[in-house]
Order: sequence, then structure tokens, then C-alpha cells
Amino acid sequence: MAEDQITEDLHEEDDYALDRETVEPVLTALREGDSDALIEALEPVHPADIADLLEQVDEDTRLRLVQLYGKEFDGDILSELNESVRESVIGALHPEVLADAVRELETDDVVDLIEDLDEPQQEIILDALAVTDRAAVEQSLSYPEESAGRLMQRELVAAPEHWDVGHLIDHMRAHDDLPDQFYHVILVDPRMRPTGYVTLGKIMASPRTTALSEITEDSFRTIPVYQDEGDVAYAFNQYHLISAPVVDEDDRLVGVITIDDAMIILDEEHEEDILRLAGVGDGSLNDRVSETVRARLPWLAVNLGTAILASLVIALFEDVIAGFVALAVLMPIVASMGGNAGTQSLTVAVRAIATRDLTSSNVWRVIRREAAVGFINGAVFAVVMGIVGVIWFGTPLLGAVIAAAMVINLMVAGLAGVLVPVLLDKFKIDPALASGTFVTTVTDVVGFFAFLGLAGIVLL
Repeated sequence: MAEDQITEDLHEEDDYALDRETVEPVLTALREGDSDALIEALEPVHPADIADLLEQVDEDTRLRLVQLYGKEFDGDILSELNESVRESVIGALHPEVLADAVRELETDDVVDLIEDLDEPQQEIILDALAVTDRAAVEQSLSYPEESAGRLMQRELVAAPEHWDVGHLIDHMRAHDDLPDQFYHVILVDPRMRPTGYVTLGKIMASPRTTALSEITEDSFRTIPVYQDEGDVAYAFNQYHLISAPVVDEDDRLVGVITIDDAMIILDEEHEEDILRLAGVGDGSLNDRVSETVRARLPWLAVNLGTAILASLVIALFEDVIAGFVALAVLMPIVASMGGNAGTQSLTVAVRAIATRDLTSSNVWRVIRREAAVGFINGAVFAVVMGIVGVIWFGTPLLGAVIAAAMVINLMVAGLAGVLVPVLLDKFKIDPALASGTFVTTVTDVVGFFAFLGLAGIVLL
């Protein structure tokens, strides 16, 4: 059964992964159809771990678990689910259960939950919200995708900049609608423009008569509501922010972004780069076969085209290969080494572009460095392959040819690994998505041309 496979695949040595002691009671309750036992088994389990379990089981088991869990289903589970799984879980939830689940969520989590759903499912969730919460969510949805407006939450604590600590503490104690978690109290002027923020720690440690303006944090900075979420995540990482107020075009406070949401975006950006470097787009283990095929087929077609181009280069040297058959044995080595070297440089360059470590001010220094690395690596392996060529085929000139081709191709690979993503980025093309194909083409074409061209000159 699928449930048995889940327990077999669990890694007990991972302290933060699902373990058999957690999963087996859940699967037993599912097999027996015992709702009470399932609720008891899941009660101590974190919503993120329940989401992992829902993603790992098959569709039928997932639906049975959701239905048996019933009214105890926690809205935070929906926030943790992969998008492709989330849609099927929402479809399986009873409308009343779904309504109760989403009411528990903060506005940013609701926005993240529904922005990729079909309109009927969006309406189900919006109808479950209180009028004020619905208005806040709809306002956030009016902002562009992947903007700070979509990422922010409306629940925050703000105070006039002229208040003191005692006034603020009395205010917070008198209100029971404060956010469940918050890190800063944002100070605003009479026009609701943020002027600073104060940490809860400083508030609790300061005398009641202390002016809030005297204990503000130096890290304070505002985020424009239309700021790209990638830039937001970069700012949090670069300046070690815990939270940051979001402002509209008039610099008025409209929301706040917290570090957990910013780090999710940063993690998604890293994951996206890795997937795109492999030419699989935004693929997921839970995607349908048809979706996966559609995502991967175009880039495989592009790779086929570049492979044909490399083959055409080989075809130019048919006579050379026919006259010295050993070339056919050795030429894949040159191309393969160049491809690997290019991928190494490419990966470093794409990551540096994403983190803004590679800029116009240092790009030529990086290019020179990668060219030097390619030359040195090429020289090392040129000696190795030169010796192999002599020992294997007994032809010193063949060893010299493959040695020279190795130096040329690894040096070109280092250059291409940096230049290609930089040029693509200049033309506003995602370097993570398109660089791999171009770099591989360059190293294949240069590798074959250098090796076979030198062989035609030296050996024949």
C-alpha cells in the first residue's frame, strides 16, 4: 500500500523530518476510519509537518485524511502546502471547515493561499472572511503579482511618534485585536507616515516615561508597496531586517512585511534558480505527468537543436576523423570537460547575479578570474590527457593536440560561464533559464572545432 511505502521511506536520523512514531498512528487511524484517533495522532504535529505528510501520500489517501480530519483542520496547513496539492485539498474540504480554517489566517497568508486558485475557489474563501478582512485581502490582490503589496500583512501595531512607553503599553493592553505575533511597533506622524519603529524588547526594558522616539532602531527602512518581492527579500537579507513597514505612493503606512515571509521568497528565488538551471521551470514532484512534459519539452527541443549544431561541426571534419579513428574516441572527452567547467562558472555567475554580488563594477575582474581558472585547470588536465594520448595510442602528436584543445576549451568555458548570463541579464532575459543551453553549445562547438581542427593541421 502507499501508506506502507511512506513509512519505509522515512528518515529517522533527521530530527526535523516526519518519523515513524508520528506517521504510523495517522496511517493506522486512516485504515480504520477512526476520526478521533486521527485527530489525537495529529494534535501534537506541527502544521508544516502535516502539510509534508499530505504531499507525500497519494491522492486517495490525501483526500481520506482531509475528510476524516474534519473540523479540526488547521488553516496554517493550507499555507504550508505546495500549490498543486493545496488546490486538491481545498476542493476536498467541506465549505464550513474551509471557512473556519481561513478565518484563522492573517491577511498575507490568505492572499498567498488564494492568488493562484480558480475564481470559484477564491470566492469560497473570500465569502468565509469577515467584511474587513475580505476588503483587506481584495486590496492586496489588487497589487501586481510578486510585489510587496501581495506579500505584506495588514495586521500591525502602530503608535503616534510623540507617545511614551507607558502610553503605548496601556494602549496595547486595552486592545484584544493585536496580531498574534509582531516584532516592532511602528511610529507614525499625523499623516500616517512611518518615522521609525521600536522593538518589543526595548519597550519592555524602558521606563514608562521614556519617549518612543528615543528608543527607535537604526535598521528602520520602508518598503514601497509596488516593490518587487525579490528586491524585498534582498533588502531583508542584506540589512538583517526583522520586519519593515510598507508604504503607498504617498508614503502612508499600509502594511508590514515580516522576516518569515521575506525568507520564504528568498528560498523560492533560490529554488527557482536551481530548477531553471536544469531547464525544468517551476516543476514540482506533485505535478501531473502532462504538466511536467509540457514544462520540460521546449527546453529539450532547444537542446536537440544545439546538439545538431555541434554535430554539424563534427561533420565538417569527417575526413579528419576517417583518417585518424582515435579522434572519435577522444573528442567526447574534450567537449565533456568543457561542458562541466562551463557549468561550474555558470552556476557561480547566476547565483552572484541573483544576490547582486556580480555587478558592472566587478564583472571584468570576475571574467578575468574565470578565464585564468579555466586556463590553469585546462593546463593541468592537458598534461594528464597528453600523457594518456601518448600511452593509449602511442602518438605524441595526438597527445599534444588533445592537450592544446583541452586548454582552449576550458578557458573558453570559464569565459562563457560568466559572459553568457551577464549578457542575458543585460537583455532582461532570465540567466538562470537560458544560460545553460548557450554555454553547453559554446563548449561543445569550441571543443570539437579546436580538437578536430588542430588534429587536421597537425596529424594529417
